[in-house]
Amino acid sequence: LGLVARLAALCRALRRREAEGDETGWAQAREEAEAARRELREVVRPLREPGYREALRRKAERARKRRLRLQRRKQEAKAAKEEEAARAAEREAKIDQWRAKCIQEVEEKNRERELKAAADSVLSEVRKKQADTKRMVDILRALEKLRKLRKEAAGRKGVCPPPSADEAFENQVESLKTLLKNRTELYEAEERALRVMLEGEQEEERKREMEKKQKKEREKLLQQKLEIDSKLFGDPDEFPLAHLLQPFREYYLQAEHSVAALIQIRHEWDQYLVPADHPEGSCIPPGWVLPSLPTNDTWATAVR
Repeated sequence: LGLVARLAALCRALRRREAEGDETGWAQAREEAEAARRELREVVRPLREPGYREALRRKAERARKRRLRLQRRKQEAKAAKEEEAARAAEREAKIDQWRAKCIQEVEEKNRERELKAAADSVLSEVRKKQADTKRMVDILRALEKLRKLRKEAAGRKGVCPPPSADEAFENQVESLKTLLKNRTELYEAEERALRVMLEGEQEEERKREMEKKQKKEREKLLQQKLEIDSKLFGDPDEFPLAHLLQPFREYYLQAEHSVAALIQIRHEWDQYLVPADHPEGSCIPPGWVLPSLPTNDTWATAVR
């Protein structure tokens, strides 16, 4: 292209010299033009050879294939890098899930331990009273045994206590036994009531933890849904309400904001939960639903 431009400039110079009548300048420009023409002829001479075009075509084809091969390798490397990043993200997600599960198990065990410690601290007073009552029963039993042994020893010595003393002792012992029995029953009832109350509190705590866990799961699922929607339809925060997809979003999400729309959608779906011969609906077809034929030529060209 540079030689062609140079030759065209020399031709214009020749015409200008000829118009001006400058023979010396015209001759000099003619020599330069002849030299440029010979040089250009040498350049284009290989183009007239029979096999040059084919060789040039093969060379261009090899360059094109090489360029496509490099692009394909670049795309494959990019795809492999993205796949590796996706696998790494999946591994990280699994590790995070496993870590969260372990942390949750540890927290549940610690919570159970704390609840058990709290229950033991509440029941410790009742158990202390029960232990005191049992100790008093043992003391009373040992007192009866001691009196019996002393009475036998006094009898061997010929000393016998009056019957009124035995009766007074028996009455006092029976009175104490009745009192301790009532105390024991009272403490057992108190322990049962405390256990029921603690079990109820523990059940409430477990229920609250379960609700908290379910709430986190719902929030996680909602966040995943929002991420998927943002990838499919774009981030709603980045677009105004007048965005092109906003009417479609409002249409598909109307059941989440309107009870009437939810009832209408459920009614439309329930129409398919009927036998095939039902007058107000039809069952879901067992196979693919083929589209209807085009109604005009323009639509037919779009379908093709």
